[in-house]
Amino acid sequence: MANLERNNRFLFDLMQQPGNNLCADCGVSEPDWTSYTLGIFVCLNCSGIHRNLPAVSKVKSIYLDRWEDSLVEFMQEKGNSTAKAFYEKCVPAFFYRPQQTDCTVLKDQWIRAKYERREFTGENNDLQQAYCSGLFESTLWKKGKDHKQFFKRTFLLSRKDFTLRYFIKEDSKAPKAVISMKDLNASFQPEKIRHAHGLQISYLQGERVRNLFVYHENGQIIVSFFNAIRATRLSYLQKKHPTLGEHDLIPQITRHCLKEGYMEKTGPTQREPFKKRWFTLCSVNRKLLYFKTPLDATELGAVFIGTESHSYSVSENGSRSTRGSRWHHGITLQTPSRQFVFMCELEQEQREWLEAFRKVISQPMTSEDYACEKLLSQLIQNGFIVFVLCENTSVTFCFFV
Repeated sequence: MANLERNNRFLFDLMQQPGNNLCADCGVSEPDWTSYTLGIFVCLNCSGIHRNLPAVSKVKSIYLDRWEDSLVEFMQEKGNSTAKAFYEKCVPAFFYRPQQTDCTVLKDQWIRAKYERREFTGENNDLQQAYCSGLFESTLWKKGKDHKQFFKRTFLLSRKDFTLRYFIKEDSKAPKAVISMKDLNASFQPEKIRHAHGLQISYLQGERVRNLFVYHENGQIIVSFFNAIRATRLSYLQKKHPTLGEHDLIPQITRHCLKEGYMEKTGPTQREPFKKRWFTLCSVNRKLLYFKTPLDATELGAVFIGTESHSYSVSENGSRSTRGSRWHHGITLQTPSRQFVFMCELEQEQREWLEAFRKVISQPMTSEDYACEKLLSQLIQNGFIVFVLCENTSVTFCFFV
């Protein structure tokens, strides 16, 4: 018994060492599980995925399981740094490495790619052709623009002209849409789409955001599609910014939404009825978009958020008797042209939105941000985008062309 207790204490000390103190697969701190066949320290969530790979990985808990001397010696010889040097030797720069908060399919396919398929050891480089080649074609289930049904559509991604096309029928010669890589973003949204492999693709169509919601039953195919998008986006950015290195461009390939969820909003006079809307806030383009539902194809309106020095601010609205609102946790967003009032259902949601708004406002604006702000301002002045200001009134969209 004394030796077993000693072994557990020794493993705990190993886990505290640099490299071992972060999960080998998602990076979460203090991983208290191991794959004792691979010699790595992993978190509880990733250990569950390893259990599904019994041919290559077997797991034990540092605290709950009994450890023999031979296994402890093996863990001491290996460790996360040694494993990464072997299993992640040839990971392409664009390949997405999932973090703790990412969805299961991303982490599952990352772990399978590393240890089961050994895609990055240099032994099986041909397995990377699915997402590294200049063309990627796949048939995905896509949600219809104006209804809830999903239909099979063929998608073709081309690195030659930096486009994503999709076709209504497999034998169609003309695509339904040709999407430029310029403003395209892709992010996994399993809860929103209600499918474990749900992927949201967003891009600019004119001056409005267009959302596509897709999935594939096979996790490997949808993750390969996602990484093929990232590969094409990186090539586009490298051509657009030839003086920037991969380190600067990688964060721009795809991005997560900073915050999204339901709030209630009123109109520009603040006398209009409050309406429940789905909001998304992105820190990269500094835009707050709002939709009627989470799965809308296009937004109802957009609000650019600048910095405090440009007269943008956000504050808590403590009024519990705001006219027409069912919710009582208010937020006031001040812009140079208008004051927006939002209401949250829960105080926790109010705090999270305030934190997200303040994070965007505190970020310095880039030259592209100034151009975006100027364009939105001109469109509003010309009546082109009056829906941003009048979405709650009877003239919604009347001036949109």
